Amino acid sequence: MKPGSLRKEDYEYVRRVRFHYTPKHASWLNMAESEIGVLTRQCLNTRCDTRDALRRNVKAWEQHRNKQRKPLIWTFTRQRADAKFKRHHVP
Repeated sequence: MKPGSLRKEDYEYVRRVRFHYTPKHASWLNMAESEIGVLTRQCLNTRCDTRDALRRNVKAWEQHRNKQRKPLIWTFTRQRADAKFKRHHVP
């Protein structure tokens, strides 16, 4: 790039800066990862012949999952975290 030359673009270069503000605690990310794991075990482990069939299966799973309204129960307590990560903790 030289001053005065025409703008050049590379197919790999995209200038897309977006800030996503997240909660102070990453529990939303843990919940998303848990749901993706459930989706994988309950729905994505079957063979689908077409993308449309896959979309229908995922949509049906999603609707069923939402009707169940199962809460996420945290099993990793603060005490367990302290014990597990104490070697990384700097007082």
